[in-house]
Amino acid sequence: MTRTRATAIGFVAVLLWALLALFTVGTAPTPPLLLNAICFTIGGTIGLIWTMRNGGFSVLRAVSWKVYVFGTLGLFGYHALYFSALRLAPAAEAGLIAYLWPLLIVLFSGLLPGEHLKAGHLIGALCGFFGAALIIQGGGNGFNAEALPGYVLALLCALTWSGYSVFSRRLGDAPTETVAVFCIATAILSAITHVAFEDTVWPVGAMGWASAIALGLGPVGLAFYVWDIGVKRGDIQLLGTASYAAPLLSTLVLVAVGIAEPSWLLGAATLLITGGAVIAARASLKS
Repeated sequence: MTRTRATAIGFVAVLLWALLALFTVGTAPTPPLLLNAICFTIGGTIGLIWTMRNGGFSVLRAVSWKVYVFGTLGLFGYHALYFSALRLAPAAEAGLIAYLWPLLIVLFSGLLPGEHLKAGHLIGALCGFFGAALIIQGGGNGFNAEALPGYVLALLCALTWSGYSVFSRRLGDAPTETVAVFCIATAILSAITHVAFEDTVWPVGAMGWASAIALGLGPVGLAFYVWDIGVKRGDIQLLGTASYAAPLLSTLVLVAVGIAEPSWLLGAATLLITGGAVIAARASLKS
């Protein structure tokens, strides 16, 4: 596989993640942990079928158990927080805060051995911070205390995925087939915690189930496999820059289908968060 083709495959994940908020809203009122279990069962099944057709499960035996634990906690934590955030706060605003993860990846990567933070990283961080603060403050309309839990979970979501992405570099290369194990383990963990902490509310009607299945097939399924291929075999800097398009695309999708109302607040926050991430990315590319 060529570097260019791998990069193109990885970019498919960015397009799929732009639909994450839309499909999550469509699954309401299914609780977050149950939704996790449904989606990752679908995503893991896809991976197991692909692994079986790609030579069997022997490739998975050589992978350290630490990699499986790390990957499972990363996927479980991120999506439990993300789904919870979109249940407790407006989808567009919570989604934008959650999509601070590309910017945080750039910042955190500057703390790794051999990497350095530059002025562009700090400027980008400030832009992203002001964008998130603008959403939380309410655009001058007063502090929205009711949505605060959702905003906090969205920020924790961004921290979880950025930390997972950066620290995964320290674990060495692992075959893409391991993602299937991450998904199945996340589904099992989600099901157990759902039984312990949530009431069972299945997706409602054809639209609810269609949204849940779409999540499992795309943003919470195929996306992780193609992303893994892209970051390991493609141009990771280009993919990192491309991922900053996700919050903009996600917000545009929500506005287009009528879930979010177009406003100067969303526009300004989108420009600040996306623009800040691009500034930080340019600093990384120059270095």
